[in-house]
Amino acid sequence: MKQNNEQLIKGLPRRILLMLLDCGLIVLCYYLAILLRFDDTGAIIGVVGEQVLREANRQQVIVAMAPMLFYILPIYMVVFWFGGLYEIMWEYAGMRDLARLLCLSGLATGLILLVDMFFRPRTISGAVLIIGAVFNTAAVAGVRFLWRFARALRASMAERKKKSGRTRRDETPLLIVGAGNAGAWAVNLCKTKNNSFGNPVVIVDDDLTKKNLRVQGVPVRGTISDIPELVRKYHIVEIIIAITTLKGERLREVINLCNSTHCRVRMLNDPQAVDESGKPVAAGLRELNTADFLSRDEIQLNNAQISEYLHDKIVLVTGGGGSIGSELCRQIMRYSPRQLLIFDIYENCAYELEMELRNKYGADAHIVTLVGSIRDKARLDEVFETYHPSVVFHAAAHKHVPLMEVSPAEAVKNNVFGTKNLLTSAAEHDVERFVQLSTDKAVNPTNVMGCTKRICEMLIQTYAANTDMKCMAVRFGNVLGSHGSVIPLFEEQIKRGGPVTITHPDIVRYFMTITEAAQLVLQAGGLAKSGSIYVLDMGEPVRIMDLATRLIRFYGYEPGSDIAIEITGLRPGEKLYEELMLDSEQDKMRSTAHNKIFIAPPMEIDLARFYTDLQHLQLCAAHNDEAVVEGLQRIVGRYHPNRKVNEDHSVSAARGNTAIFDKSAVAAAAAAKAARNAMQGEGDHHVS
Repeated sequence: MKQNNEQLIKGLPRRILLMLLDCGLIVLCYYLAILLRFDDTGAIIGVVGEQVLREANRQQVIVAMAPMLFYILPIYMVVFWFGGLYEIMWEYAGMRDLARLLCLSGLATGLILLVDMFFRPRTISGAVLIIGAVFNTAAVAGVRFLWRFARALRASMAERKKKSGRTRRDETPLLIVGAGNAGAWAVNLCKTKNNSFGNPVVIVDDDLTKKNLRVQGVPVRGTISDIPELVRKYHIVEIIIAITTLKGERLREVINLCNSTHCRVRMLNDPQAVDESGKPVAAGLRELNTADFLSRDEIQLNNAQISEYLHDKIVLVTGGGGSIGSELCRQIMRYSPRQLLIFDIYENCAYELEMELRNKYGADAHIVTLVGSIRDKARLDEVFETYHPSVVFHAAAHKHVPLMEVSPAEAVKNNVFGTKNLLTSAAEHDVERFVQLSTDKAVNPTNVMGCTKRICEMLIQTYAANTDMKCMAVRFGNVLGSHGSVIPLFEEQIKRGGPVTITHPDIVRYFMTITEAAQLVLQAGGLAKSGSIYVLDMGEPVRIMDLATRLIRFYGYEPGSDIAIEITGLRPGEKLYEELMLDSEQDKMRSTAHNKIFIAPPMEIDLARFYTDLQHLQLCAAHNDEAVVEGLQRIVGRYHPNRKVNEDHSVSAARGNTAIFDKSAVAAAAAAKAARNAMQGEGDHHVS
């Protein structure tokens, strides 16, 4: 409060000067209004009786007007002050501020007419008051905008003096994609930021009615398909994409076309966008990222459904410092939980996330970072007894496929029995909802990591059937930008000059952005069908060779000539084609209320045999034995390991010839695509 008062006091001299200026303008404008109305003569009602004087000189006009100033000026000043006119920063003023001035002038004029009507005999006609009000409004606005223009002119002249000292980068010829509001904003941004973004020379837009028009002096010369020709004609060095509504396949097409010109390509930040804290996104340009590169249409969430189970709840996220876990925490905080518990064995990332969230939501935000391992049942019990979470998102896991092939026992201890510890502790402490993050590698697994995730799905369905806790798993594919994902590796290799390494020319994967994955996990958690395995629609699978080629061109290089692509062979546990559902699941997959989430049919689990096999697996893992792989096969019959232990105890891929495997995988992928298309065609009528 004290600081606010000090700031107000510091601003008083400016406001007082503006008030004095406005008083002078009002006096002048009413004087001009009387002269205009009566043309030095007029019907001035005399002070002596009701006699109408037809002839009046300028001295009489001043004498008649002088008494009115004692109430006209105070009325204007009071209305302008409390109407916020003196709080406007006129160097940034727009139509809303001008509209406010018009309304305040109209209000002041109305009050003056009422005073004249009820409290004193009128000395000047109402027409003069109205004409004066028009003049006042024009004068007050005109003086302010004239001052604004003078400042801009002065800055422009100063910039011209420095023109000789500008760098070559300042004159970079730019092509702007989009002649709408965002395009105009981009042109203005380039011209007002000391030309640090370059010089826009041409605009393209698919709206043919805009062709040959100009946006702030920059001509619109063609459509998006004309970009390569215009780049050559105008010697363009950089392209700015300024269509903020461009998404999905169309955005990818535009990016690919721009990249084909070998120009630098950047995106305009949405001028109307705000971040999650409600603050406007910083004005300017940004580099393209992989989310743009593999853009998909924006996901529509049922926020009411998500808020219903997260708002004012204590939420625990295991692996909260990881790629997916941290994004889950960011998304969860949007729904105002009573408390967010970030649980992770690696304290650095968890701490950085906590600081990020406190910076955004305030130092007193209800966030607790807890260090611990899901392998430690006692630690889990301590957390549940202390904080009593009602919702658990389980993202903690060993996930790197080749590393888990070398250390299968560690994968089992963490992924399988860590999950079992967490489920047991959660059920014993009355957790309402448990959401397990799974992977497409759990389907027909060929690696240890995928097999452990498949067992986790079985555990979810087992606990759902035998406890009061709502348990569900969410199955999705690779996540862009997560630790260890392929695109950061490719980017690093490209920046080093290559080569870009690919394990197999025909390998394909499903991809999803971190934000998209986290949002769909939260949405799936709100569907609340206990025991369900929710399968996310990952779109079309991407051929990694095509991905590498596009990414190389994305950075302005040519594959094969500038950057080499090297085939290294399949890694241990790796397969060519990932699948989101089993063959037996495809015909029984059900749609949900969300068009990107489906439900896999429940597995038939022999509970007695399952727990016997788990005990055997735990014994093998405790001795760090290669029998772990055999134990995994006993539980998951569809697990066909693609690993071979060499004489030096290293592990390599077992499949040298993958031709037979390829054919079956292609057929499975085609069937999965057909099933997904069929479910999408059904609409959202079958809600589970």
